[in-house]
Amino acid sequence: MASKLNIDFSQFSNLDFNDVGAWPIAVKVVAVLVLCIAVSGAGYWFVIQQQIEELEASREKEKELLATFETKQRKAANLEAYRAQMVEMEQSFGAMLRQLPSETEVAELLVDVSQAGLANGLEFNTFKPGAERPAEFYAELPINISVSGNYHQFAQFASDVAELSRIVTLHDISMTGSGERLSVSAVAKTYRYLEKK
Repeated sequence: MASKLNIDFSQFSNLDFNDVGAWPIAVKVVAVLVLCIAVSGAGYWFVIQQQIEELEASREKEKELLATFETKQRKAANLEAYRAQMVEMEQSFGAMLRQLPSETEVAELLVDVSQAGLANGLEFNTFKPGAERPAEFYAELPINISVSGNYHQFAQFASDVAELSRIVTLHDISMTGSGERLSVSAVAKTYRYLEKK
């Protein structure tokens, strides 16, 4: 049978800290255990806890970097498709720009708009180009028009304007009158590409 460790607590009262070697075995064992626990606790508090916090921060950073990597990997995988799409968009943009009249073509376009109205039997009361308004890469030229005619004549005029080779849009349309005779006012807008100087 193993002998039991008997601890006499009275041994702890008369300890000489200058002569640790003379302490009883049981007191030495308890002192070593307390010292080990204190060193372990201090090591955990001052070293391991900080390392655990750094590990958690590193794991969060790893998640962010992984998400960034996956996003970039998807973009890289679709790079050729993006490039093809970019070429297609540039071609479409170029085609749209070609539909905008140049400065010399604006006068011809105004004639085309008025001819479309006359060809449909509309009577022009007002046909007044406004001041050109520059935007990012184009300038907008509003034309205040006021015509008289029936609904079908105006509808055909709007259709003919939409089919012109250059971009012309109708805005702020208002109709007054009834029956066969209507007075219609609108703002026709055409756009001109601003060449880079």
